[in-house]
Amino acid sequence: MQIIERSFGTKSDGIGGFLAYPERKTPGPSLLLIHPKSGITDYIKIETRKFAKLGYSTFAINVFEQLGYPAATHIESGSQIQAKTPDSEFTRVLTEGWRFLLSQPHVDRQRVAVCGYCMGGRIAIHLVAATPEARAFVGYYPTVRDEPATPLRPVHPSQAARKIRCPSIILYGADDVTTVVPVQEKMWEAFRANGQRLEWHFFPFGGHGYVDPGAVGYHAHAAELSWPLVVDFLERELQWSSSHF
Repeated sequence: MQIIERSFGTKSDGIGGFLAYPERKTPGPSLLLIHPKSGITDYIKIETRKFAKLGYSTFAINVFEQLGYPAATHIESGSQIQAKTPDSEFTRVLTEGWRFLLSQPHVDRQRVAVCGYCMGGRIAIHLVAATPEARAFVGYYPTVRDEPATPLRPVHPSQAARKIRCPSIILYGADDVTTVVPVQEKMWEAFRANGQRLEWHFFPFGGHGYVDPGAVGYHAHAAELSWPLVVDFLERELQWSSSHF
């Protein structure tokens, strides 16, 4: 299988991000990937390629560049940008990424999922809640805290999750010091309340960012266990087979 890759920039292409997809004869399933606060790092590009090798046209949108903060990565600046950006703006640029992905000729518009990591998981909840066309949602430890509503964050993710209208798989570790276990439990109840199929995986080990080798909470075993769970979930929910290549 040949994998085609291309980087996009807002100045040259009107959108920032990294696209990887398998060369195929007919449109196939796809995935919008939403990065953590560190931006599009080498790790996110690796994840994008991994999904492409499974048959998914995968676009990792550069959220911060789309917001007007171009950089190769946002390891140093991501926290500051996140702290001053309202959720409405995050949803706006993610919607631009969604529309861009659906415009690709190799994408089957009826089989598109969303996958978010950390910050990307949190803002993805709002996107999926507002996008009934999404077929599935993958949330790697969405960053959620027990905090009151603010002008920047008027809707708590636990409220938005109740409006999601597609199946979800959510993965957290017990050693997460960012989204602590009581908040994880609150999110579990919220996802259960939306009435859609839910797979909830709680590992007794692994911190925040446990699948990212560059994160403080990285846990190799939890990462190894998580990948086949996500692969299986997407195969079932997007209902595709390799015969479509």
